[in-house]
Amino acid sequence: MIAPPIGLLAELTHRCPLRCPYCSNPLNLALQRDELSTADWARVFREAAELGVLQLHLSGGEPAARRDLVELVAHAAEAGLYTNLITSGLMLDEARLAALAEAGLDHVQLSVQDSAPASADRIAGFPGAHGRKLAFAALVRAAGLPLTLNAVVHRQNLDRLKDLIALALALGAGRLEVAHVQYYGWALSNRDHLLPTRAQLDAATAITERARQKLAGRLVIDYVVPDYYASEPKPCMGGWGRQVLVVNPRGRVLPCHAAESLPDLVFDTVQDHTLSHIWTHSDAFNRYRGTAWMTGPCRGCPKAEQDWGGCRCQAHALTARPDATDPACALSQDHNLLALALRAAAAPATPVRYREPAGRIL
Repeated sequence: MIAPPIGLLAELTHRCPLRCPYCSNPLNLALQRDELSTADWARVFREAAELGVLQLHLSGGEPAARRDLVELVAHAAEAGLYTNLITSGLMLDEARLAALAEAGLDHVQLSVQDSAPASADRIAGFPGAHGRKLAFAALVRAAGLPLTLNAVVHRQNLDRLKDLIALALALGAGRLEVAHVQYYGWALSNRDHLLPTRAQLDAATAITERARQKLAGRLVIDYVVPDYYASEPKPCMGGWGRQVLVVNPRGRVLPCHAAESLPDLVFDTVQDHTLSHIWTHSDAFNRYRGTAWMTGPCRGCPKAEQDWGGCRCQAHALTARPDATDPACALSQDHNLLALALRAAAAPATPVRYREPAGRIL
């Protein structure tokens, strides 16, 4: 029997005022006219709750680009879901934030690009973004909502991890996610500019461990070693089709936000099937669920039901074989590809490719 998911990542839109070169959205961005309607999302939230989902993460792009965001939060709260808004903070003012809280919003996760304003604005591709984010964080705390700071880290900002931790404390965040870039889509295009050096990684890991001990009870710090320096793969999204499902702006239901990068998979939509049907019967969810699909060192490995073969999207990005052992595993025949990527990143040959279009807000 397939256990129900615990989380739903609802990508409400791909529109966004920022141009981050590591954006997790696909290169083929959905247009506003292709987005699910308010009624569609309300039904998805009800079906998610009936399926067993407990946590709803409202994401994008920038979810506040949706004029119906307050209404969507109200529908989610009515369905009994815990709602977490993942936002840049640039499109929310005090009045709209108050309306979201009144509608039932439970938590805010604010992204920051760096602790240094000039660098943060450069990475975001938006002048003045950093200052507006800090002002928004103050509004979140004044509204009495819990705040998580999400710092996407890479070569261009990892040296300021101490300052990012200090920033989280200063803003009153209860949690800091030190989120190493995952190399799909836009980030894969910019990998040579984003991969940290070994020295940066070792220093950041030591800083994190010291901060965790010192700040225990004040700030929770989530931190995971980036795959390109790993010897064991991570269970992507808790394992393919095991804990989380993603609904993108077009209504396609995915096992993870990057799954559309895989060839030969057809993703069912919420316009054609219920979430329950898709979770249980979709070929895309069942293709890499469990261990039956595994070959090579994965099959029979004592950790097969811990890492679930690692990340399918990363395996495909590096080897062009979605059923290959994740090269993050030291037992993979393709493990050397990580070293080759790190070597190439030492001298980037192309300029940074910013996310385009910038997502004009209508």
